[in-house]
Amino acid sequence: MSLSIVALTPALAAAAFAFDSSFAVDSRLRLRSEGDAIAYEIEPLPAYRKRYGDEPGDEDLDEHFEGEQAAGFVALHDSAVIGRVLVSIAWNGLALIDDIAVDAGQRRSGAGAALLQRAIDWARERGLPGVVLETQDRNVAACRFYARHGFVLGGYDRLHYAHDPALRGEAALFWYLDLGGLGLDAPV
Repeated sequence: MSLSIVALTPALAAAAFAFDSSFAVDSRLRLRSEGDAIAYEIEPLPAYRKRYGDEPGDEDLDEHFEGEQAAGFVALHDSAVIGRVLVSIAWNGLALIDDIAVDAGQRRSGAGAALLQRAIDWARERGLPGVVLETQDRNVAACRFYARHGFVLGGYDRLHYAHDPALRGEAALFWYLDLGGLGLDAPV
């Protein structure tokens, strides 16, 4: 497979949101606090497919075209866009992965790992102390992916989606990667 990661450009923007980014849900993380750590068990659920939101408007992507505070990258297989990652500098000085997705038919191709690594490299290039991202307790495959790549579950919010009837029963999970400045070895 010929895989490359390139900067998101206006010419690639439509393709970056045209692929099937849906994923299977068949379980969720049941979370609990244990001292300074967050523990979880995997609880089975009736299976269904889920897709996050719609394509962002042009104004939402503008900042991700070659900016110092934000960037976007796409994974290309030959010349076809099969994945994307959007990253920015969050209010707390960490790199925030705003969005990461790989075409459902291209999962396990290495595109997700390459996109994640490019976002981490972007954060390192800016001297940021760490990377944070948010996903849901029902995206277990993503949670396993982030944990495999060194992210730790730093927090969760059961009420984060309370305003949205379609998401009301889900918890937001906040995953962190220490790039040398967070001190995650010590209790937070």
